[in-house]
Amino acid sequence: MNLFERYLTLWVGLCIVVGVALGHWLPGPFQAIGRLELAQVNLPVAVLIWLMIIPMLLKIDFGALHQVKEHWKGIGVTLFINWGVKPFSMALLGWVFISHLFKPYLPADQIESYIAGLILLAAAPCTAMVFVWSNLTNGEPHFTLSQVAVNDLIMVFAFAPLVGLLLGLSAITVPWDTLFLSVVLYIVVPVMVAQAWRKALLARGPQALAATLARLGPVSLVALLTTLVLLFGFQGEQIIKQPLVILMLAVPITIQVYFNSGLAYLLNKTLGVAHCVAGPSALIGASNFFELAVAAAISLFGFQSGAALATVVGVLIEVPVMLSVVKIVNASKGWYERKSS
Repeated sequence: MNLFERYLTLWVGLCIVVGVALGHWLPGPFQAIGRLELAQVNLPVAVLIWLMIIPMLLKIDFGALHQVKEHWKGIGVTLFINWGVKPFSMALLGWVFISHLFKPYLPADQIESYIAGLILLAAAPCTAMVFVWSNLTNGEPHFTLSQVAVNDLIMVFAFAPLVGLLLGLSAITVPWDTLFLSVVLYIVVPVMVAQAWRKALLARGPQALAATLARLGPVSLVALLTTLVLLFGFQGEQIIKQPLVILMLAVPITIQVYFNSGLAYLLNKTLGVAHCVAGPSALIGASNFFELAVAAAISLFGFQSGAALATVVGVLIEVPVMLSVVKIVNASKGWYERKSS
């Protein structure tokens, strides 16, 4: 790793501090950027995510996608975590922490709303950022793309019933425009752009593709850190005004990320899945589709609700906590690949 990559944790910490400070001192520019949305999807952040994920998508050879059937165990583990564990574990963590342990310190009229926001956050697996996490763990790109596509298909049918079951609501208003726009922006368009670019590069020889990927590596990391500054800048005022509430909401979110990623990682190891699949499997199993969660929380409970705030806290937690999971996955590769005696 180069110097920049080696101290990525330090740069992440600095970006969080800079984002909160700029959001507090210069709220106007950040509010203006934050308003550049279409169906609750922030367009500047979408562009930054493109810069993060296109380098990984450039590595994908669609002619080799048929090989993903070899990774059916990893796909099964991820689906089990995403749809059979994560929403229910978050509901339990919300009940333990928000309804009981932290209840005396939170606004009484927002307790149920906070829990609803946490459940909305956990009920939708991430679409875009998992490409970044997979890339940082040297994950198998064909597996990652296939897993995300399967999750998106399931989400169309399962999100509303699952949230309705856990929240006890008879009807859930699914923000379909946000769901479909996110899939188009973060999957369809980047894949098309990356494949057209890959074809053009390979026409000049494999070395042209390799050289381009090497140049794009730093661009992806800079885009990641810029995204972090924006996300924390958007919520700078909120963080400074009610830091304890945000900290308390962050506790169950952080625990569920480590719990679900750890469970997926161990299940993959038990089943003998390759590390290049287990890494992205664990990361996809733990991350959240926060655009959909925020949009659903606002449509169901209102912009100023505890549910909306809880989903926003999920946005803030996503990058730094997932980066720590990436670090754990990379550092434990030797242990993961060691044969049991």
